[in-house]
Amino acid sequence: MTLFARALAGLAMLALAGCGAGTDLRPDASPEVISSASYRHDGPSALTLYTMINNRSGAGAHTSLMINGTQRIIFDPAGTVRLSAVPERGDVLYGITPGVADFYARAHARATYHVVMQRVEVSPEVAERALRLAVSNGPVASAQCALSTAAILRQLPGFGSVGSTWFPKNLMDDFGKLPGVQTTRIYENDDDDKSVAIAQFEQVVLSQ
Repeated sequence: MTLFARALAGLAMLALAGCGAGTDLRPDASPEVISSASYRHDGPSALTLYTMINNRSGAGAHTSLMINGTQRIIFDPAGTVRLSAVPERGDVLYGITPGVADFYARAHARATYHVVMQRVEVSPEVAERALRLAVSNGPVASAQCALSTAAILRQLPGFGSVGSTWFPKNLMDDFGKLPGVQTTRIYENDDDDKSVAIAQFEQVVLSQ
């Protein structure tokens, strides 16, 4: 990797892999920065559960939740993919444009992991409640990504069948039983070092 790419990877504040395998040392973005980065997707209100699966063991490695409501955010509890162009506050990522959403999913998919995306459309009221719960949740401790995500889902109308669990794959299975869920799996053969993909994405953003 070039020196420039290494510097960009540093800007991304990347920890290695897994739910809380490292610590994001960036300070929370200010309300002004978050407001300026706010993005509202014109698609229907929806929740998308991400589950990162280890290709060798089949075990779940991480859970996160994209919420499309009055704005689109990703609740990424104890997450490790961080971009300098995407503000974060309390484990919530803001400004989730189509390009950022696509990159977020693909950054987790590599030779050792694949990503399961489960999307379900919800009412605007449910999406807004999910958004408020995510924003008010605050930062999540290591290894509690599935537990904290399940806790949010369980407070939403229509999601009472989702169990409380520490395990991403258990949450994925429960979410998959909800009516109307659409499932997509992403497989890629990228290098296991996510900093390579992050550096390339940062370079594209900086060149625009």
